[in-house]
Amino acid sequence: MEANENKVTRKGSTPIKVYCLPDERAAIEANAQAAGMSTSAYLLAVGQGYQVKGVTDFENVRDLVRVNGDLGRLGGLLKLWLTDDPRTARFGDDTIRALLARIEATQDKISTIAESVVRPRGGQS
Repeated sequence: MEANENKVTRKGSTPIKVYCLPDERAAIEANAQAAGMSTSAYLLAVGQGYQVKGVTDFENVRDLVRVNGDLGRLGGLLKLWLTDDPRTARFGDDTIRALLARIEATQDKISTIAESVVRPRGGQS
C-alpha cells in the first residue's frame, strides 16, 4: 500500500499553462479532436516530441461501404433486368459483360480503399 500512496501521478503534478489566442486554441482543439485525443493528451504528446496521427473518419468509410452496397444492388438489378426484359435484346453480350466487370472493379477498388483507411499499412502504426 505504501508504494501506491507515494506514487506520483499527472493529476497530482503542477500543470503547465500555455497562453494562446482564441483562434490558436480552436486550432489546437481541432487538431486534438482529429487525432481522437483530449486537448491535454494531445499537447502532452506533441510536447514530448511524439508524432500524432489522426483517427480515421469512420463516417466517410461508412459512406464508401454504402456506395459499395449500392453498386452490388445495381449489379443485381441489372442482371435481373437483363434476364427478364425483352428490350435488352439490342445489348450485346460484350457490352453487358464489360458493364458488370466495371461494377465489380469499382466494388473491389472501394473495398481496397476502405481497408487501407481503416487498417494501417505494414510498417506504420
